Amino acid sequence: MKSPSRAGFLAAFVLICSVAFAQSTTPKSSLLVLSKHDHTLAIVDPATLRVVARVPVGDDPHEVVASADGHTAYVSNYGFGAFHTLAVVDLIAQHEEPLIDLGALRGPHGLAFQQGKVWFTAEAAKAIGSYDPGLGKVNWIMGTGQNRTHMLYVFPDAQKIVTTNVNAATVTVLEHTEGPAGAPPPPPPGTPPPSQATPRRIPGPPGGDWNETVIPVGRGDEGFDVSPDGKRAWVANAADGTISVIDFEQKKVTATIQANTRGANRLKFTPDGARALVSAGPELIIFDVATQKEVKRLRIGHGGGGGILVQPDGQRAYAAFAEDGFVAVVDLKTLDVVGKIDAGPNPDGLAWAVQQ
Repeated sequence: MKSPSRAGFLAAFVLICSVAFAQSTTPKSSLLVLSKHDHTLAIVDPATLRVVARVPVGDDPHEVVASADGHTAYVSNYGFGAFHTLAVVDLIAQHEEPLIDLGALRGPHGLAFQQGKVWFTAEAAKAIGSYDPGLGKVNWIMGTGQNRTHMLYVFPDAQKIVTTNVNAATVTVLEHTEGPAGAPPPPPPGTPPPSQATPRRIPGPPGGDWNETVIPVGRGDEGFDVSPDGKRAWVANAADGTISVIDFEQKKVTATIQANTRGANRLKFTPDGARALVSAGPELIIFDVATQKEVKRLRIGHGGGGGILVQPDGQRAYAAFAEDGFVAVVDLKTLDVVGKIDAGPNPDGLAWAVQQ
């Protein structure tokens, strides 16, 4: 009896030490970088720009998002509709968890984490869905009817959702409403009006419904962002080299910027809303939002660009250059490249995780 007890104690001790080591090497604030070539997620210490861990994330990882507590990362396994899973990474223990099978919701791509749920686009299904980690299942699905529903933004209260539909050259805006989606259907001809004592009641769907607005934009719209004040979106149109400015109150494009950004991949605002960053081919282009004019054009790589992330404090930006195999670090005060991160070949999706 003594030997098994001693062996069990040693095994438990090794497990505790390994978990403690993982906790000590995962920084409180982490930059997350996907390598599409290696099928891994790199956890990067932004203070040193060093990779502290690499975790497998399955086939063709494209986008990544962190949970609100910074303990978990979710990765979309895209495959242009060939795959239907989200990879899950424990950021504290630095290991992969079981995949989330989305079933018929194929081609997951754009991701967001709001109200405790993982929101995703399902490009091949022309749909948006949300996965509830607490319930362990997809709890909501909404079709868009648009071709290549690709990138995604979910407002903090999860009452408004915005997507870009690349091949349809449109943006979809979904807004949550209480009660039925429209007025009751008219009664048949000759039907007497209902009495005031017994009014006709049409129950709405549980939890209300969603109103959809489809807004035409430029060709090849993909990367976009919503301004920090939530009033507008800037949409980068890769085929046209333009940026469409959408006013959410008017629900239409109010300006088209001749941005010279053909091949644009991603667009991100700085936290103060003063500037917008666009990755297009080997360049990172910075725009002044108020004047809608170009501020600076940085030629950083030699091939196509990828994901962009701006630190929450607005001090630095990170831009993935997939064909060059690195993530560039840009000082947003000087607008100069101040470092490069080797996070694996063909880097793309980026996210920020803060442990709570």
